[in-house]
Amino acid sequence: MKFRPCIDIHNGRVKQIVGSSLKDTGNTASENFVAEQGAGYFADLYKTYKLTGGHIILLNAADSEYYDVTRYQAMEALNAYPGGLQIGGGINPENAAGYLEAGASHVIVTSYVFQNGKIHYDRLMQMEQAVGKERLVLDLSCRKKGNRYYVVTERWQNFTEVTVDKKILDELSEHCDEFLVHAVDVEGKTSGIERELAEILGDWDGIPVTYAGGISSVEDIRILHDCSGGKLDYTIGSALDLFGGTIPFKSLAVMQN
Repeated sequence: MKFRPCIDIHNGRVKQIVGSSLKDTGNTASENFVAEQGAGYFADLYKTYKLTGGHIILLNAADSEYYDVTRYQAMEALNAYPGGLQIGGGINPENAAGYLEAGASHVIVTSYVFQNGKIHYDRLMQMEQAVGKERLVLDLSCRKKGNRYYVVTERWQNFTEVTVDKKILDELSEHCDEFLVHAVDVEGKTSGIERELAEILGDWDGIPVTYAGGISSVEDIRILHDCSGGKLDYTIGSALDLFGGTIPFKSLAVMQN
């Protein structure tokens, strides 16, 4: 079980937001924290503590007026910590190589592969061919509907028909190196983890999976460990003291080394 740091960038600023509040129209989101420092500062900090496998997420759509400044911040972070961070947000076969060349260890993909409610296997193959299985992370961020978790896309607003279960994890793990899974309904709310989702993910044996969403205390980390059998890596946003919360970043960082 490994701590994975994060850098979320929206409207050119490093932020922590309530995930389900993000909207492309007006570039709006409910903000928990807006950093004074740029993305490069956080990347350099993670490098200092030798934390690997963290992720940068560009939260603006490519047609947003803020996309260029958001992308600039992302590139600053990759430049500060080459090989140490993954990147996601609008990744496709045409731009993926540029991010890898800029220093990303992996690219993270959701909407390019999951469109119109379905998995587009031709697009998955294109991504795998463009970057290689070993440098591709699939984002299976999901929300609960009924008694099942479904992958969501387009800033986590639209449900697909793809359920997060052993079958789909087995299938997709043949084409990527890791999974990133945000529990969107609790993302940014520091209200506790989605235990049922953690159990589903922890009950699966395969490639590395990073869980994100709802961690509000060190006790929540312990609960995540127990629910998943210690199999899941985790990321913390709003609850981390770097982003206005109370969980000490340094204590987590030191534990990893």
